[in-house]
Amino acid sequence: MEQGSGLFFFLCPPRFLGLRQFAHFFRLINDHFDCIRSLSLLLITQPPIASIASSLMKTYRLNRLFNAKSNRCFDVAVDHGFFNEYGFLSGIEDLEQAVATLVDAAPDAIQLTVGQAPLLQSLAGRQKPSLVLRTDVANVYGKDLPRSLFSRMIENPVEQALRLDATCVVVNLFRIPGEPEVTDQCIQNILKIKPDCDRYGMPLMVEPLVFQPNAKAGGYMVDGDPEKILPLVRQAVELGADIIKADPTDDVSVYHKVVKIAGRIPVLVRGGGKAPDQEILERTEELIKQGVAGIVYGRNVIQHQNPSGMTKALMAIVHDGATAAEAAKFLN
Repeated sequence: MEQGSGLFFFLCPPRFLGLRQFAHFFRLINDHFDCIRSLSLLLITQPPIASIASSLMKTYRLNRLFNAKSNRCFDVAVDHGFFNEYGFLSGIEDLEQAVATLVDAAPDAIQLTVGQAPLLQSLAGRQKPSLVLRTDVANVYGKDLPRSLFSRMIENPVEQALRLDATCVVVNLFRIPGEPEVTDQCIQNILKIKPDCDRYGMPLMVEPLVFQPNAKAGGYMVDGDPEKILPLVRQAVELGADIIKADPTDDVSVYHKVVKIAGRIPVLVRGGGKAPDQEILERTEELIKQGVAGIVYGRNVIQHQNPSGMTKALMAIVHDGATAAEAAKFLN
């Protein structure tokens, strides 16, 4: 075989070749040396095609999550039933109806669990909100904490998110006074899910939460101290978050520091506990001025007497630059 396919020589080790074929093998290498060297350099210096495709898929999913007009996001969290707390169920006792109400109000995304995500994804139509999938369950929110605290991630979270057509997965990063083991579990969860998010092009939202001492606050309460929030947000960025979902600070006027510490990673702000309408609207207006990329509110929407109106009011602030006073008209 004098003029056989060049592929034959690359697939057959030289010890299986005759003398003539062996000589031809080296002539082939010499003739194509420059091409082989260029190909080798390309493979060394450029990321694999799969990595490029995964990166593009993240971008495509983020494009579905963030509003094209404002490049911001309003995600309504209704995943509270995951955490086994009676007080969290107010407003979502009939979750199917709650989801239908929210879909009609058209936020950018709705945050759900694996068990309830089909309530959103089974609805017909192309314009419904995107799915943000909660991937971890914890027992840290009660007034009386159990003897042993945990934060556990669902099995194969990214694969489940892909099957549910989610645009994003979210996982907690807790800082609870006197409970470093829970922080360790959260970090292990993030370290486990991050490679799969990169492999399959699934954006990773990390939720750094700073708790007040349970004895002081009597249950889960946000600690709005920037000196505690800032390092936890930065740790979430360092662990590979694509999006940050962070606590509000006690003084909203300093929130630009949280945005700055997150660098290129967009920051969405949690709503925290239930608050009066005017406080929520004014806080949101100020947060937008501070440079946040959006909000993730739950109880302040789903426990409101007019969830649809509150959703539309917040959408007006986040996407249209409305003032709190202008947005309040949606509540009437």
